[in-house]
Amino acid sequence: MKMGNQTVVTEFILLGLSQDANTKVLLFLVVLFLYFVSLLGNIIIIFVAWVDHHLHNPMYFFLGNLSFLDICYSSVTVPKMLSSLLTETSTISYVGCLTQLYFYLSFCGTECLLLSTMGFDRYVAVCNPLRYTIIMENRVCLQMTVCIWVTGFLTSIIHVIFAAQLSFCASHVIRHFFCDIPPILKLACGDTFLNEILVLTVGGSIGLGSFLLTLVSYAHIISTILMIRSVDRRKKTFSTCASHLTVVTLFFGSLSFMYMRPTSNYSMEQDKMVSVFYAVMTPALNPIIYTLRNNEVKRALKISWRRVWTK
Repeated sequence: MKMGNQTVVTEFILLGLSQDANTKVLLFLVVLFLYFVSLLGNIIIIFVAWVDHHLHNPMYFFLGNLSFLDICYSSVTVPKMLSSLLTETSTISYVGCLTQLYFYLSFCGTECLLLSTMGFDRYVAVCNPLRYTIIMENRVCLQMTVCIWVTGFLTSIIHVIFAAQLSFCASHVIRHFFCDIPPILKLACGDTFLNEILVLTVGGSIGLGSFLLTLVSYAHIISTILMIRSVDRRKKTFSTCASHLTVVTLFFGSLSFMYMRPTSNYSMEQDKMVSVFYAVMTPALNPIIYTLRNNEVKRALKISWRRVWTK
């Protein structure tokens, strides 16, 4: 339906990752496998952190939250991506698009804050170990987690409200596999300057702010580790942070590439590949990284595995 030069949009068409039938089949199998790995890996970590009393500490409380968040994070975009790979044309309603955008931004913002909080937890554990149990007591960890989730879900409302004010002209084809801010701004007619400013300010304050706080935490951590005389102790201390540092690098690296630049510099084909990395690959890699590089998790997994097979 048209009003003047503008179109009242009731639905969008998602172009997805590819229009080639053979490529779509291959992509479907790869994405389905990664989604399965993500679900299985993160569920296992949540289960192990819940049942093993040795893992009932702040580090694994936050890790359980991260795993649950990764399940939610990938489930916002991947099922729709999979369905679009099976159909010739994939559509999403206008309300459905804004809803997907809201939850995606909410989970994305929450993960930024959670990774920063996990960095602070490692800072206290390494730099102030004698007061760790006092500073990171259960009540404090729970309060921090609630604040993280509430902040993530509240700040994303701003983006969605301003996205809902956009008008669209002739086209309603989103050159992406889900409703994200950059492709929606590309599609909109009229001035999107305010929306871009919101991405850089509101999104930047959470994303970049969380990343900088994490860097500060690791600057203190590395400084403390370098002062440890024993090489073995130094390696053991750093190993408790290595998994989190790897996840932070992967997540914030891809995220900053996507959002911390003006929309005029966007290349949709390139950005779709980056989006696949942080929306599909990262949630699948996180449980693998934490499992392979964490002896406590591997020990807990072995114990849980034995209990299952001995019953």
